[in-house]
Amino acid sequence: MQALAPLRARLSRHDVVGHRPEPVTVTAARVVRPHRRQAFEEWAADVLRVAEAFPGNLGGTLLKPGPGSSEYHLVYRFRDDAALAAWERSPQRRAALERMAEMVDGERISRVAGLDSFFTRPSRPGPRWRSTVLTVLGVFVITLGFHGLVTPHVSSWPLPARLLLSATVVVLLLGYVVMPALTRLFRDWLHPIRD
Repeated sequence: MQALAPLRARLSRHDVVGHRPEPVTVTAARVVRPHRRQAFEEWAADVLRVAEAFPGNLGGTLLKPGPGSSEYHLVYRFRDDAALAAWERSPQRRAALERMAEMVDGERISRVAGLDSFFTRPSRPGPRWRSTVLTVLGVFVITLGFHGLVTPHVSSWPLPARLLLSATVVVLLLGYVVMPALTRLFRDWLHPIRD
């Protein structure tokens, strides 16, 4: 029972029993005035640097508009709603939004949480094959670890039970641990900036 104490302590930190906080991705699409594009890009780089210092920040990026467009997409991701709320209520963000107001003509904010954010593609995605390669790598690493560490201990279980356990472990680790880490690590490779 002593060995289960750390696990129980971690589970008790969640708001609802059996419910883990989920990562949240926010995309802010802003139409930037043509003569303010350079200033906006500098502003966005500064905001992303400031946001990275906040606890729970999982990274962010600025997606530049394509030809004939002035719409930029600022995408950032936080560990959970509480971490995002701390950023959104911060005086740093409030001051940044005040500086940005005269640079834009309009904005749209969208937000997705949990696994939805993993499957939601950004406005300017990189080549789809890259995200496929990264997903295969993530599944391979988890499956390899599962078969080396867990399978020998459950080999007497019925096949459907072993497959259910395997699928559950793969999906949970992929959505909450491995893919957030890999997408942060390979952010520039997944979503190259094309000027």
